[in-house]
Amino acid sequence: MKKKKLLFVFNPFSGKGQIKNKLMNIVDQFVKNGYEVTVYPTQKPQDAMELVRQEAGRFSLVVCSGGDGTLDEVVSGMMQRECKVPIGYIPAGSTNDFAGSLKIPKNMDKAAQAVMSGVPFACDVGSFNGEYFVYIAAFGLFTDVSYATRQELKNRIGHIAYIIEGVKRIASIQSFHLKISAGEQEIEDEFIYGMITNSTSAGGFKNITGKNVKLDDGMFEVTLIRMPKNPMELNEIIGSLTNLIDDTELIYTFKTDYMKVKSLEKISWTLDGEYGGEHLEAVIENQRQAVEIMVAH
Repeated sequence: MKKKKLLFVFNPFSGKGQIKNKLMNIVDQFVKNGYEVTVYPTQKPQDAMELVRQEAGRFSLVVCSGGDGTLDEVVSGMMQRECKVPIGYIPAGSTNDFAGSLKIPKNMDKAAQAVMSGVPFACDVGSFNGEYFVYIAAFGLFTDVSYATRQELKNRIGHIAYIIEGVKRIASIQSFHLKISAGEQEIEDEFIYGMITNSTSAGGFKNITGKNVKLDDGMFEVTLIRMPKNPMELNEIIGSLTNLIDDTELIYTFKTDYMKVKSLEKISWTLDGEYGGEHLEAVIENQRQAVEIMVAH
């Protein structure tokens, strides 16, 4: 009898490297479910993406373990293929926003069980100037926090690390003059932060991305924060983000499947928490239900 083949790609350094203690159990579960398993620890950035792009067709399931960055690489590799196979995700990073959105268990053994007993969910994927992101493209305040916060600090104190880094920067807020077109909307304003998301949380904060979020509706949730003119306005923004107040004019929120962002100077973007390069113009499109991710039944 021919066995089904499974490719298991993992980042040995994600989170606190906790995959090392779980590896045997996880692989054992796969084998007990009738899979012949190929195990691959990633060696360098973009490694998972290249591997999946080139080799995924030889397998009936690709499972990855790591943080959101690892999942991003695997999805990006899959998006570059004609013939796609379902993806399983065992979260092992420090925040795992997207795993939370998909209700994938935090416990690694349970997440592996969910991959084995779950069903494929056709999930939207974002494209950003031809690159891919799974759940967030963002610019401005806090966005480079993720890759500016040392991994060691991230592991030790998790979310607090993000917040500390962010607060340290409040005094030196940089704003960007942007022209944004999305559907019928044309917006021109000064912004300190923007995020285009397909997730129920960002940076570990739940509900910050908007209401009625669906991951397969072909729509992004967009949040754009205007430059505050004084400390009171800044407080209003913080209040709005933490208490979900909808009625501040300092924050634009809307849904769209396509968006073009033009700026006068190059802006650094982050895609799924990883550095996404500097761009004068960004075209962001929703690829509806583009990949299948295994979720609990």
